[in-house]
Amino acid sequence: MSIDAIPIHIINTPPAEPGLTGNAPPLLREISELLRRLLETGETAAIDLSALPLTPADLDWLREKLGEGEIAVTLQASGESTLNETACPGVWWVTHHNEQGVVSSQFIEVTFVPELVKAHPQDVKIGWEHLELLISDL
Repeated sequence: MSIDAIPIHIINTPPAEPGLTGNAPPLLREISELLRRLLETGETAAIDLSALPLTPADLDWLREKLGEGEIAVTLQASGESTLNETACPGVWWVTHHNEQGVVSSQFIEVTFVPELVKAHPQDVKIGWEHLELLISDL
């Protein structure tokens, strides 16, 4: 059989959006697997988006697919950090900015509550001492 006998079919596919690399869709599968593990074992995980070969268009695509959730947290410490729950509870989009406002890192965190939001025991102790002081003045 000659190579000319092999049928060739041309499939017209719509052009990809400009700037997309195809690297973002596999992340959705990875996030799904991490979310399954969180539910089964309580194991948390993070994906460093800044360390992956993603374009701004890839990040926009991923943010659109994950959607917006009900919770948004802003922290001010050596620059602003935002922790946004996605439309998939347990999946958080975390962005850290430096003091000049430039994005320094971005993560997808798969967790019930991001560690940055949890109060440190020493801070809770200070809060308790403050309340005790207020109560003693009543």
